[in-house]
Amino acid sequence: MDMIRKMLAFGLGLASVSKEQAEKLVDELVKRGELSLEESKDVIDQWIRQKEEGKAEFQRAVREQLKQMLDKLDLATKEDIRQLEERIQRLEQKNE
Repeated sequence: MDMIRKMLAFGLGLASVSKEQAEKLVDELVKRGELSLEESKDVIDQWIRQKEEGKAEFQRAVREQLKQMLDKLDLATKEDIRQLEERIQRLEQKNE
């Protein structure tokens, strides 16, 4: 089973392998007797979890990079704009 996980993780590259490709590979290993049906389900489930975790990590990294880039641009945030709107309202009320 470790051999299968290593093959899926390193040989094929989890990020680039479709679910169908992984299932075909696992089905072939079951046919050859190198993997039981129960193990094949575990491998596919683990592959799906790792794929989802990789996607979440990628999204987190992209968000962090975007935040850093936007911080460097020194753009007003939603909070900055909200504070300015409140200040304008207070000034308008004061002048009425």
